[in-house]
Formats: sequence, C-alpha cells, structure tokens
Amino acid sequence: MSDVTETAHAAVRQHAAAPEHTASQERLPDHEPDSFAVQIADQIESFILTVTEVAKGDEPDSAVPFLLLEVSQLLLAGGRLGAHEDIVPDERYEPDLGPEPDVDDLRIRFARMLEPIDVYSEVFDPYEPRKAPVACRISDDLADVVTDLRHGLAHYRAGRTSEALWWWQFSYFSNWGSTASATLRALQSLVAHVRLDQPLQELDGLDTDEDLGEKDLEEAAGQVMLEEIAGPLGLRTT
Repeated sequence: MSDVTETAHAAVRQHAAAPEHTASQERLPDHEPDSFAVQIADQIESFILTVTEVAKGDEPDSAVPFLLLEVSQLLLAGGRLGAHEDIVPDERYEPDLGPEPDVDDLRIRFARMLEPIDVYSEVFDPYEPRKAPVACRISDDLADVVTDLRHGLAHYRAGRTSEALWWWQFSYFSNWGSTASATLRALQSLVAHVRLDQPLQELDGLDTDEDLGEKDLEEAAGQVMLEEIAGPLGLRTT
C-alpha cells in the first residue's frame, strides 16, 4: 500500500466511522451464495488466483487474452462497489493484519513475460487539464492491484465482511480502480493493434541505427509485433 493510499485510508475511515449505522450498512448479507458480499469476494478471489497462475508462465501463449478477460471481470466487481452506497465498517479502527504479502515475485514474472509491451503511457487524471502522459508498467499495475485485493480478502476470510467490503470500496476509488482501468486500456489497445494490423509506433526490437524510410519502419514494426508479441502472447492475426 502506498503512503498516499495509507494517508487517505486513515482520513476517509475517520469520516466513515459513525456511532450509529443504518440497517443495510451494519449487516450486509454474507452467507447466502447470491449475496453481494459473497459475489464480490468470489470475483476478487478468482482474479487473484487466475493472475497468479498466469504469472507462472505455464501457458504464455494465453497470457494477454487471460489478462484482458480477468481485468475486465474485476472491473465489473469494482463498478458494483463504486455504485453501492458508502459501506461503513463495524469498527472505528482497522484490525491489524500484519505485514502485507510480498508481490515482488509476481511483479518480476510479469515484467519478464510482458517485456516487449510492459511499458505504456497513461494520463493519471483525465479531468486535470494539461496533464502529460506518464509511463506505467502492466507488471507493476497487476502487482499493486493484487496487493489491494489481498488486503481486503484477508479481512473477509477472517469473518470481517463489512471491513473487507469497506476496504475494497475505498481502495477501488483511491487506487486499484484507476490502476486496473489503465491496465485494461493498455491490454485492449495491444489486442486491437494486433487484430487490426496497426503496428505500434515504438517497439523493443526495432533497430533505430538503421536508416529506414517510413514504409520500411512500418513494415519492420509490424514484423516485430507479429514475432515478439502476437505469437508468443497468443494473439491471432488474420
């Protein structure tokens, strides 16, 4: 969890905590299979498990399609949390979960797997004028999202359902929602470039020392995309 997220977490929690809760906020159904809490937790746990499996690299040809699907499904859960009324935790202060599980191995595995297309450009806040795009990494984003989701899942598994839902909702607004959305745009853009046969402008593997014309560069970029991205990452071309 970043310092900014921790600061916002403390501030928002103080405002959220109240001596009296409404009935819907105080006791969210968490035992029925069709309850809101169970559905959100299932979607989040499914995302963590699938992303962890993809990172192992056993099926590299399916990596990008799986990630595109899983991030899309996760954002459905995020949308439901975002549209839900403010969730109030039962306790004023968050119970201590101890050290956060290490996600460096996950980050490194994805960085190696996605090396040709790991870095992408993103506008941090589209409503802030004249903001320049910043460089991001899909591998960093996935690791950060998993960290946020695991934090809430630890509360859920400990039986603190309202705590888990509050954390997932808060961190959706403050961190993992925007991070996952940016990752989804990058993955969707990658797939679209390949499927529509539109070469990326900059790719690792192009020899910039060669004196090539625009047409040659376009053909070279397309070839790099086909060999280094489309085939190894399981993206079919027509």
